[in-house]
Amino acid sequence: MTRTAYVRPYRPADRKDLADVCVRTADNGGDSTHLCPDPGLMPALFAEPYAHLEPELVLVLDDGSGRAVGHVLGTADTRRFVDAFRTVWLPLVTDRFPEAEGEAETPTETMTALLHRPGRMILPEPDDHPAHLHIDLLPPWRRKGYGRELMNAFLDALHRKGVRAVHLSMLTANTPARAFCDRLGFRVVDVPVPGALTCLGRSTEGAEPARWAGSGVASPGEDPGRRSGGVRA
Repeated sequence: MTRTAYVRPYRPADRKDLADVCVRTADNGGDSTHLCPDPGLMPALFAEPYAHLEPELVLVLDDGSGRAVGHVLGTADTRRFVDAFRTVWLPLVTDRFPEAEGEAETPTETMTALLHRPGRMILPEPDDHPAHLHIDLLPPWRRKGYGRELMNAFLDALHRKGVRAVHLSMLTANTPARAFCDRLGFRVVDVPVPGALTCLGRSTEGAEPARWAGSGVASPGEDPGRRSGGVRA
């Protein structure tokens, strides 16, 4: 029997897959294993804090066997998330990734410096785009419509929470990811970001109907029994 991939809420058992997808897509959409000797660094930056702090806003693409081969994750409120990242998440990973002294000279030192500067996530202007996201898909699952399904499910989840708009930051050089975001209605948010990055944003309204597992029954992460009724894609 052919298994069908589908979007579903994150489960704690997905944590290893979440980290694996992050590592294998963190170098401008490609494998970042060669950049950081410790494979836990990229997930500690771009995946695991979201699963720890806001698991209800983590959705995965299940390949049909229970394995997560892609994900979309983020926060409904970037400022609140930064506070929690600093006070709750950093103490959990500082021993493994201590803050380096001096200027960063290697990819590991650069990523570690970012880990210890969560305030970088607060851009000067997008208070009208309070949410932000990361979307990642393993290469074999790209260009098959799954990225769109993940994004629509995430936008739906934010809209249900009353969040009006979301933003993301991406490498300007990643033209395939930019084309994907353009097709989904993201537009440039004019804020000062490093030259290598572009900030994009869009309203949570007007997304195509979400078709993730449980949509129409419960919000992501919610127990259906309690009711009666990030870009590398």
